[in-house]
Amino acid sequence: MFDLILIPAPVSTSVVFVLTRLPWIIHQQARAFRQRALRLVGILLLAVLASCYLAQSAPLPRSRGPSRRVALLSFSPDASSLPALQGSEQSSDWPTYHHDNARTGYLANEPDPQRLVHAWTAQLDGAVYAEPLVIGERVIAATEGDSLYSLDSRTGRVQWRTNIGQPVPLSTLNCRGTIDVLGITGTPVYDPASRLVFAVAEVSGPQHLLVGVDVNTGKLRVKRQVDVPQMHPPRIYLQRPALALSHGMVYIAFGGLADDCGTYHGTIVTSQTDGQGPLLSYQVPTQDSGGIWGPSGPAIDQEGQVYVSTGNEDHMGNGDWDLSNAVLRLSPDLQLEDSFAPAQWREEDTGDQDLGSMGPSLLPGGLVFIAGKAGFGYLLHANDLGGVGGQVAVVSVCGLAQGGVATVGTQIFVPCFDGLRQVTRSTVLISMAPSMLLISRPAWCVHSSRWALRFHTLPPPRSPGDAFL
Repeated sequence: MFDLILIPAPVSTSVVFVLTRLPWIIHQQARAFRQRALRLVGILLLAVLASCYLAQSAPLPRSRGPSRRVALLSFSPDASSLPALQGSEQSSDWPTYHHDNARTGYLANEPDPQRLVHAWTAQLDGAVYAEPLVIGERVIAATEGDSLYSLDSRTGRVQWRTNIGQPVPLSTLNCRGTIDVLGITGTPVYDPASRLVFAVAEVSGPQHLLVGVDVNTGKLRVKRQVDVPQMHPPRIYLQRPALALSHGMVYIAFGGLADDCGTYHGTIVTSQTDGQGPLLSYQVPTQDSGGIWGPSGPAIDQEGQVYVSTGNEDHMGNGDWDLSNAVLRLSPDLQLEDSFAPAQWREEDTGDQDLGSMGPSLLPGGLVFIAGKAGFGYLLHANDLGGVGGQVAVVSVCGLAQGGVATVGTQIFVPCFDGLRQVTRSTVLISMAPSMLLISRPAWCVHSSRWALRFHTLPPPRSPGDAFL
């Protein structure tokens, strides 16, 4: 029911892996095959394991400790209530991180993968940390060279390249960090209403620019600085999370580069897609840090409510909880509405165990899932996040979770440092059992030394349908 591929990247090598998916349309006739060709759909580092069903109408009690193992039950995926981008061009498009605003990473009715076949390689001007988008026959890639590319999904030919500015060498920032040079890091988002691809580029200054680029021509249509006054100085902020789009607004989240850079605070900013009007923002009220840095970025529900997760507080005293290591629900204009933190939030603060190592994911039935560096997965009510220790249920998923989950109905696929986990919900508990999904079609591999975007496809499968291995 859900096909994916995982390619590990050793931390010791300068290699970045971005995973995507490609709907393969089977045709008996060669001419029809050539005309319709390959249509690619993106999917990033995911992960995954363990399963069970929850009746939608049953009220969920709250739990404060990890649950015991329970038997797993089967169920049918229900994606009908998941928020998609409004006016999406085609069902096979991949316009945002993990396909939609719920961050499901799921596309139905795909063929069962058999094996990967190398299709093409494209040379780019920098490392790729952002998940590529797929719009029609275009693959949209963003680089740390501060460039956006449109590539032909069938051949890898560069259709256009738009450079936003001069990327920023880490050495000029007087900070430590893991990315050098800094350009476009967060995954862009495509707006079908304006036909613009939005991205945030860090350029010399340094400053962070929101740009909107025409998907057909690459022409720059929108450009504005998004460093709000609270983000001072801009050099200590990193725009790593994926961008999100809802109701004509682009949402942009920021964390920090490193602890030695200075005092920063997790911040989220929103702008109208036309680049006009005031910037709205929310900043986490920590003494220091509490960054919004998970790669999956904000999740947004059908009403436009925004869900983000925060990291640890670097210099936590003996005071009260200040929304570090939290899930926050914000209104569309970024007013704080509700929050959640694990009961052991203070230990996670002092132990660098960020809950915010991934963003929240929205599930059917008004639920939210989050996991973090501590390896615990939490199920929350979206309309009542629960405050400190107020989760619906909690399970020990793995040693460390980071990246962005994928979901199919009530199945949750969690990327862990030691492999994949699949988590599902039961009537009262979340249980966990080891299993593995082989995720496939196609894989993006970018080598920092040569800036090569390699594209792999699958040969025609034996029969159409979803793959669940």
